[in-house]
Amino acid sequence: MMAADSDPESEVFEITDFTTASEWERFVSRVEEVLNDWKLIGNNSNKPPEKGEYTSGTWEEKTQDINFADFKFSVTHHCLKQESEEGEGKEEPEEDAFPTAMQDLLCMNNDFPPRAHCLVRWYGMREFVVISPGANCEAVISESKCNLLLSSISISLANTGCQVPMFVQIQQKWRRMYHGECQGLGVRTDFEMVHLRKVPSQYNHLSGLLDIFKSKIGCPLTPLPPINIAIRFTYVLQDWQQYSWPQQPPDFDALLGGEVGGVEFGKLPFGACEDPISELHLATTWPHLTEGIVVDNDVYSDLDPLQAPHWSVRVRKADSPTCLLGDFLTEFFKLCSKKESTEEILGRGPVEEEGKDDISHALSKLTEPTAVPIPKLSVSNMVHSARKRIRRHRRVDESPLSNDVLNSILLYLFPDAAIDKSSSENSESKASQLNTDGKPEEKESDDYNLYNQLKSAPSDSLTYRLALCVCLVNFYHGGVRAVAHLWQEFVLEMRYRWENNYLVYGLASGPPDLRCCLLHQKLQMLNCCIERKRARDDGRKTAEGGKEKERERGRERKVSGTTGTENGRLGPESAEMGREVSPGKSWDSWSDSEDEFFECLSDTEEMKEAGSTDGEKGGAKVAKPDGRLHPHGKLTLLNSQEPLYIPVTQEPAPMTEDLLEEQSEVLAKLGTSAEGAHLRARMQSACLLSDMESFKAANPGCTLEDFVRWYSPRDYVEEEVVDENGDTVVRGDLSARMKIPGNMWMEAWATAKTTPARRQRRLFDDTKEAEKVLHYLAVQKPADLTRHLLPCILHAAILKEKEEESVEDILSVRKAIQQATSHASKLLRHPSPDYKKLEDVITQLIAVETVIARSRSLKAKFGIGKAEQGDNAEDLERFVSSLLEEPEVSVIGAGRGPAGSIIHKLFVSAQRAALLAPLDEDTGRGGGADDKKPMGGASVPDFPPPAGREILLRTCVPRPAPYSKALPQRLFCVLMREDFRLAGAFSSDTSFF
Repeated sequence: MMAADSDPESEVFEITDFTTASEWERFVSRVEEVLNDWKLIGNNSNKPPEKGEYTSGTWEEKTQDINFADFKFSVTHHCLKQESEEGEGKEEPEEDAFPTAMQDLLCMNNDFPPRAHCLVRWYGMREFVVISPGANCEAVISESKCNLLLSSISISLANTGCQVPMFVQIQQKWRRMYHGECQGLGVRTDFEMVHLRKVPSQYNHLSGLLDIFKSKIGCPLTPLPPINIAIRFTYVLQDWQQYSWPQQPPDFDALLGGEVGGVEFGKLPFGACEDPISELHLATTWPHLTEGIVVDNDVYSDLDPLQAPHWSVRVRKADSPTCLLGDFLTEFFKLCSKKESTEEILGRGPVEEEGKDDISHALSKLTEPTAVPIPKLSVSNMVHSARKRIRRHRRVDESPLSNDVLNSILLYLFPDAAIDKSSSENSESKASQLNTDGKPEEKESDDYNLYNQLKSAPSDSLTYRLALCVCLVNFYHGGVRAVAHLWQEFVLEMRYRWENNYLVYGLASGPPDLRCCLLHQKLQMLNCCIERKRARDDGRKTAEGGKEKERERGRERKVSGTTGTENGRLGPESAEMGREVSPGKSWDSWSDSEDEFFECLSDTEEMKEAGSTDGEKGGAKVAKPDGRLHPHGKLTLLNSQEPLYIPVTQEPAPMTEDLLEEQSEVLAKLGTSAEGAHLRARMQSACLLSDMESFKAANPGCTLEDFVRWYSPRDYVEEEVVDENGDTVVRGDLSARMKIPGNMWMEAWATAKTTPARRQRRLFDDTKEAEKVLHYLAVQKPADLTRHLLPCILHAAILKEKEEESVEDILSVRKAIQQATSHASKLLRHPSPDYKKLEDVITQLIAVETVIARSRSLKAKFGIGKAEQGDNAEDLERFVSSLLEEPEVSVIGAGRGPAGSIIHKLFVSAQRAALLAPLDEDTGRGGGADDKKPMGGASVPDFPPPAGREILLRTCVPRPAPYSKALPQRLFCVLMREDFRLAGAFSSDTSFF
């Protein structure tokens, strides 16, 4: 035996480590760590919450994940943020003070909060912790698991001394089932819950619920302390029979054909197509009752809604109601994603071939031997002729837009075509006046700021009107095909106006406005080209007329035998003087050719005659001044006493932003080398060289110093010096930068010829630029057009909402419009805006439209604006505004106030309509608070059965023994058609367990 016992191989040792923590213990420890990290240890005494603070205050949340083995839980801390009063220190809680949560159970300042966590509504607590299964974890349904979780939180609260209530979520999440516990010094509150699908008949009234509450608290005292009761019944109004939705339908007859004026095309639609208010919820509340004051059992009920001391109302808004402006914006925005070109959408077909036949036919007409005089077309005829050319080749049934609609649109875009004219000059002056008005003075402030922010176009411009028409055509007349058709007609109209020298209506004169969208700049550029071309043509006619008169005078002299003098002036000199530039005359007026240079034999002969007439001084030919505008003050040339004249110069070439960017890229590609810098300077000095040549022509014998004195006075420095005789004289010289070797100004002056502006090469080739613009317009796809016009449509939508908001006067809407404008401004100023974010701007604008529509719906239902409201109009308007801003609004005077009376009539009307009863003017007061009152034959209750009933029972009794502390007890009951819930908080004294 001894040998066997001493054999080491036969010995077996089993070691059990009882210090190893189990998964459950690790879970409890982790919960305790979270409570310590969040500093939820001990009792923090806070002042009682103010009335309504649970709704108006700020709730803070923080969440942390913990694991129980491989099962994930989320721990969330909910707390009402309360600021302590100034100068008030934090009071130290008494040793035997109840936890704050127990005190909140009896507080009546925040019963039935309209917007709060469900546990806040059921238990009235301002701070609590919830442990719930993770997002992808299954619900805790097993009873044993539920008890394990409850044990875990009980141990955690006891170990840490935390007096904040803790809950665990059990059962399926949709049931919102919570059990929990709160521990204090010698006290504990258990939170229990019952949830059923149907309301048990014995508990379908206050009497049965009181029996449950009394049996649950099991108070040993006799008689039982009074139970405080708060009751809230909610009635739902869904049928608005006699209060129709005030939105007026659009006038489809006016939109689809016939006479469509600017009023129709110039306005975006606005408003909801359906009632944006779907339901009205009336909550009738009895906040302070005690048992015995009110009777509510299975036979009879005293709970008449008209007798409730407190009424509150909330509205249920329709989910995403269809709104007219929103639909227009959404459908317009969808065009941005289209890929097809105009030709692909409309098809090319026989149009081109027939067009060729028309051109050849027109040429043959012009070359016929028996020439027929071509009638002079009016502006109206010219406006319509371009679109007639293309419409002849497309069958009527193939055109997306009918002739009537298209004519109406084009007359709206080009109202100058409809002007009745007695003469062509009269018509041109009227059209020119309309065109240069561009922007009325009274609109300058608000609209200017808005279109400048959005990089849009003025609200009375052609671009803006085109955007409205494209939006309308896209929505009502066939979508992208109709848009392509309209754009094709528009481009043809632009070409026709260029070819026939007719200004484009609705564009401010002057160079392209870089603050506007690119399409608006392109149209302005086309107008600049037309203006230059017209000025050049007018100048040619004037010059030809002057030459013809001079030739006629010469012939008269030869016939009459005159000596060639007239009024003391020589004939050729007189002719030359007649060609001098008058003040304010543009250089374009003197060009009589489409070419880049002015070359004319008659002018060359005149120059020779002028040179011979001037004579010679000291063997040198004296140049004759040309192209003078007016003297430059009292300045004289430095080398003579001749006045210094300001020359007639060419205007700088207007440019759009894409051309400026293209030019910048070209200049940047030249690099930083000396040769590149020199070439860049020469490219940028074209205008400077032109001005120098004009200056030399206007001031014969001038120097660079003379030119600098006029062109850049800061670069001519004058100072007082003492000469040889001791006199103080003023001498001037070029600045230091002008004396740098290789200075571009000196090089340009050396190469500049003595050439007046009228004989120089044009800085701005209007023919070339106009063709570039027309080509740019022609190649734009419908999607490109939509992107160009999107700023204008957003601009129009914001203006429309501002106009509608000014009538409703809603503060939140004003702020929302400002935010949407700011958001859109930041996006549209970018060269390549983010269209996904622009879609968010449209969503913001739709939300604004919905709020305004809701306001109008409520105002119509409450009769705001009607004369019979009298002195109550302002109160009702404030009430309706509050309904839009707040989750729930108290009704002043309950059922007897002005708003309450209207709400009562609404319910009575709905009840009569639902039960097909006649609607009498003098409706009985009927109860209708429940379905237990006798109907009395054909009588109809004023109110339907309540959709929800909430009953709150509270008391403070000693538990579990008569000598225990009196602790708060609470039971919250929810009774609905398919939902029955009891949420109880029952406190016990644990000192003498």
